[in-house]
Amino acid sequence: MTTTQYATNPVAPQANRWSAVTAVAVGTFLLVTAEQLPIGLLSPVGSALRISEGAAGLVTGASIVAALAAPVVPLVIGRLDRRVLLVALMGLMTVANAISAMAPNFAILLVSRALVGIAIGGFWAVAAGLAVRLVTEKAVPKATAVIFGGVGAANVLGVPLGTAFGALAGWRLAFAALSILALVVSVVLVAVLPPLVATQPLGLHQFVDQFRNHGVRAGILATFLLVIGHFAAYTFVGPTLQQLSGIDTVFVGPLLLGFGIAGIAGNFLAGAALGRALHWTVLGIAARLTTLVLLYPLLGRGPIGAMILLIGWGLVFGGVSVSLQTWMITAAPKAVEAASALWVAVFNLAIGVGALAGGAVVDAVSLPAVLVFAGVLLALATLAVWSGRGPLTSARHTQDSQSAGTGAH
Repeated sequence: MTTTQYATNPVAPQANRWSAVTAVAVGTFLLVTAEQLPIGLLSPVGSALRISEGAAGLVTGASIVAALAAPVVPLVIGRLDRRVLLVALMGLMTVANAISAMAPNFAILLVSRALVGIAIGGFWAVAAGLAVRLVTEKAVPKATAVIFGGVGAANVLGVPLGTAFGALAGWRLAFAALSILALVVSVVLVAVLPPLVATQPLGLHQFVDQFRNHGVRAGILATFLLVIGHFAAYTFVGPTLQQLSGIDTVFVGPLLLGFGIAGIAGNFLAGAALGRALHWTVLGIAARLTTLVLLYPLLGRGPIGAMILLIGWGLVFGGVSVSLQTWMITAAPKAVEAASALWVAVFNLAIGVGALAGGAVVDAVSLPAVLVFAGVLLALATLAVWSGRGPLTSARHTQDSQSAGTGAH
């Protein structure tokens, strides 16, 4: 059970607002696309601004800013209507990408990318736990899956299409297009989101309270280990497919597209399973990821084995975000926003840490070694999930009892 008395959703919605859920999902789609798009545009950006590709790589640092912004933005805004916040952050995305499109030098571009990071961290921190305020309790897992479906869709469609558009029309027009789309989403959010006023402002003590909650601690630790493990290995999936599995470069792109499509399917499959067995669903995801990654150095040394393992990896990892966010909602039902903000911060930080750790292992040892390293971290994440089974079950039983009691009146 949670110990905090903070409540962001004192009155459960009486009807499902699927148009609002969809708009928030489109918002997450644009945010993740904006976060990762520079990865595919490093060469043209470096050439245009006369800097090295290594220096240009700094424009991908929005995830670090997002990790810092996730807990800070909810602290700063106090009682501000979350509807106003989401619209304002999408407006910030509009301005930031417009600045990126017109940046005359590298320094201005970096400033614009920092603004993108603030928008990502703040929007995701609120949106991650928004399902409980937009749909009835029964529909929360499905709504959360829809919101996080925007993340998978960005990886499958947004980033590749944005990169292709940037290659054809120029990187500045790619950022300009994102700016226009963000403006459109801002208008839609104004039209479909209901008022989302917090009953109390978030304070630092609400964040501290979450670390006294065993279920939240287990979820945060599992997230940190699982995301580091995944990105330590996945960052080098291209070289792994080519050098370890003997797959020709021309097939790497289609395989990664297959990985992404499998991830979207996994997101919704996990969302459907969470309502029935939350702990076992999260435990199964962590255990399967561990197995798939550890098996890759053994069974992925040929094209067929590699393709099967990669698609399975995408299918399972697709359920990570929605399942762990649902875990946080369940573990901290009276502090959804605080717990979600911490979770988003840890998730974004772990992305950067995972890539750095994986690179260090590859440079020091080998590509197969990074898969073993990732598998060990994923195994530890599985243990962290297992350790949270008692508190999580207690929290869910408490919620069910309260719901039954409310319905009886």
